[in-house]
Amino acid sequence: MNRETMKKDFRDMAYLVSCAVKEEKPDPKVVKAMDLSAVFSLAEAHSLSGAVAFAVEAAGFRSEKTTRILSDVVRRHVCFTIEKKAITQKLNESDIWYVLLKGAVIKDYYPKPEMREMADCDVLFDAERANDVKVIMESRGYSVKSFDREPHDIYFKPPVMIFEMHRVLFSKLECKNNIVEYFKNVKSRLLGDGVEKAFSPEDFYVYLIAHEYKHFYNYGTGLRSVLDTYVYLSKVKLDEAYVSGEFEKLGLTEFERINRSLAFHLFGDGELTEEDEKTLEYVFSSSTYGTISNCVSNKLHQENWSKMRYVLSRLLLPVRKSNPDYDIYSKLYPFFYGHKLLLPLLPFYRVCKGMRNGNLQRELMALIKAKK
Repeated sequence: MNRETMKKDFRDMAYLVSCAVKEEKPDPKVVKAMDLSAVFSLAEAHSLSGAVAFAVEAAGFRSEKTTRILSDVVRRHVCFTIEKKAITQKLNESDIWYVLLKGAVIKDYYPKPEMREMADCDVLFDAERANDVKVIMESRGYSVKSFDREPHDIYFKPPVMIFEMHRVLFSKLECKNNIVEYFKNVKSRLLGDGVEKAFSPEDFYVYLIAHEYKHFYNYGTGLRSVLDTYVYLSKVKLDEAYVSGEFEKLGLTEFERINRSLAFHLFGDGELTEEDEKTLEYVFSSSTYGTISNCVSNKLHQENWSKMRYVLSRLLLPVRKSNPDYDIYSKLYPFFYGHKLLLPLLPFYRVCKGMRNGNLQRELMALIKAKK
């Protein structure tokens, strides 16, 4: 399949998603002319299978595939809802403050919450109570996949339940320092007198865009993030002066403008601008969670690095506590940093680990192909 054909399928997917979130019936003639197999393949890559399946069935094209997809997204939604209720109840009983993040909040702004697919449930909580949260999660049958490594602890329960319990919203390893600092004392911005906290509508939107920026300028982000922007702004009236001021503090004014423009021109009314088309091209190539190729290319351009400088940045690790990245790496690799004499072996460990999971090969190919 050539790239132009894939772009057409991508536009077809966007059309179906737009119909789904606006609760409009797609034109059956248009849907019949689509390559639905290719459309569903792209929808899966961008975590939009549910929205596409709802739209396809609304157009009168129910099939075994749409039935299976909708059954799956409904089942996942029910499972996450049950677990979220049980875990937040335990947090309440234990007097541990928390706030729901991302998909756990924004799904309720969709016409059907099942339309907003979630791979995990994100919760910000009182980091000083991390050990207590660990006990709660294990009592619910979750195993610990990551602990005491910023920005979050990860818990898994078969077959598909993943909870990311955030100690902080952003870490220095993944985001610009001004964004990390802005959200460092986020509790002071939260609403609620009890342990269950919430963002104001404006602050939730600021966080949503900052989170999307993190992904967009690292590995890239897919169409679901753009859709979240459209759905949220279509349903919530914001104090625009306030959010504009906050985006200016964060240095995200231009990114938010570009993101909002694409969201409303693609899913709402109006024609895509040349700028929209350029952004959409990047979104198209990113899938839900981005690509290693994007990450390599972005780092080279944002830091104005040579390819050799990039390689050195991946091999050289902080060894002095005065280095601002020391704390991050010591939590990522506690064994090596706990046994300082073994630190010289850490780069070799990382290389071997990258070779074993295939990431190293993909990263090297991306670096070779990247244009400086």
